[in-house]
Amino acid sequence: MPLFAPLRMPIKRRMQTGAVLVWISGIIYMLGIFVFLCTFKALRPLIIIYLLWAFMLDRGPERGARPVKWYRNWIGWKHFAQYFPMTLVKEGELDPSKNYIFGYHPHGIISLGAFCTFGTEGLHFSKRFPGIKPQLLTLHANFQVPLYREMVMAHGCASVSKASCEHILRSGEGCSVVIVVGGAQESLSTRPGTLNLTLKKRLGFCKLALVNGASLVPTLAFGENELYEVYTAQPKSLMYKIQQFTKRTMGFTMPVFNGRGVFNYEFGLLPRRKPVYIVVGKPIHVDKVENPTIEQMQKLQSIYIDEVLSIWERYKDKYAAGRTQELCIIE
Repeated sequence: MPLFAPLRMPIKRRMQTGAVLVWISGIIYMLGIFVFLCTFKALRPLIIIYLLWAFMLDRGPERGARPVKWYRNWIGWKHFAQYFPMTLVKEGELDPSKNYIFGYHPHGIISLGAFCTFGTEGLHFSKRFPGIKPQLLTLHANFQVPLYREMVMAHGCASVSKASCEHILRSGEGCSVVIVVGGAQESLSTRPGTLNLTLKKRLGFCKLALVNGASLVPTLAFGENELYEVYTAQPKSLMYKIQQFTKRTMGFTMPVFNGRGVFNYEFGLLPRRKPVYIVVGKPIHVDKVENPTIEQMQKLQSIYIDEVLSIWERYKDKYAAGRTQELCIIE
């Protein structure tokens, strides 16, 4: 493959790259717009009012966000899905009268499959699962950046806090949450050709399901880990210590990675053009338990893990033919 992209490129591919760039660089240009607006003295009183409202009064991230239908349906998100391309694989029907907790695996670098599937209509989720209203949950830190927070909430993304989860699940029929279960720790295990899941110690989502009587839906993305080249930090290295410190203090961390650029194929922040298959498994029915015990949570977790492994076995030879190892639940 050449280092630089050809000057003559089909407009369709340019639009696909542009759509991905819109999301990847969102925090940069939204923050840039905010700083630019701050240079106008006439706008400063309004900016102060906005900041006070956003960071002291607004409960949007904890109250189901503010999804904007036309924005989620923007044609650009279909180009986003075609860039890789991404494909949604549906294993079973979901009852729109019930509530669900989708567990998404793996985290990858920035969970692009989860964003495309649940944060947009790029894969026509609402048509494939009528009546189901999923909301992708993310770290509260994403709502601390002026203007960018509004962009994130327009996708329907809400805080991953307990209060936020319960508010959404109790908002009505079909209201569901999407949790990237492995979180920041799992992102450090991202390696092309592998699927290492941080799942053994994750009981919070099982408790949430039991307390609210919400069915669990395991969702496994084949190809999420292939989108970036990742540089491994050894456990005793300075980089690894910095990553762990960042995770403890800020709630998130980031492995050292490399993708491609807009005009080159070898380095940059854009993901590589690799196919991603998001398999939405069959729901695991959960009876409501107001005060679940550790044993009940562990039992549900065991059932859930078995279903994740089952999905892997059914599709690994089709969607992960180039793997270097089998799925591994590391912690």
